[in-house]
Amino acid sequence: MPEDGSPAGDDAHEEDGLELARIIARGLAGRTGPRRARRAGRGEPPPSAPRGRSGSSGYSGAHPDERDPQSLDTSIERLVASAGWDTDLRVHGVFARWAGIVGHEVAEHCRPDSFEDGRLVVCCDSTAWATQLQLLVANLVGRLNEELGEGTVTVVEVRGPHGPSWRKGRLRVKGRGPRDTYG
Repeated sequence: MPEDGSPAGDDAHEEDGLELARIIARGLAGRTGPRRARRAGRGEPPPSAPRGRSGSSGYSGAHPDERDPQSLDTSIERLVASAGWDTDLRVHGVFARWAGIVGHEVAEHCRPDSFEDGRLVVCCDSTAWATQLQLLVANLVGRLNEELGEGTVTVVEVRGPHGPSWRKGRLRVKGRGPRDTYG
């Protein structure tokens, strides 16, 4: 396009300025005549007009959107939500605050071991504490569901200490084992 604003190859233009206004409008919208014709010849779609916030226009508007700089906590919240780690993070937060949820004395003798599919496994250091915690399971499930959201914990499995293993080496004799010691 020559510097005077008239289309290339046309030496005359209309005196009323309508043609010049059209050329300027096309240029501002990113749609000049020759460029549009070249795109169509190459099979490319014509450029679209800028869209609103949800469109993929390539530039940011007056309102914040996902392309603008985000704070770290917002970015981490998005990552956690998109990966589906919400429940896991809340559960591990409860593991960290275990003493505050069950009480200091119970937390000294019982600790959460694992959580999977609504089943919380709690290990105790003695059979007496395992029995005591078994009596408190209904209250514990209610308290955990208050912290995590309703229906997150459905079963609490309480495990006591494990006895010693009498298995030494790779060979084993089938039988009941040393019954006179613990029986």
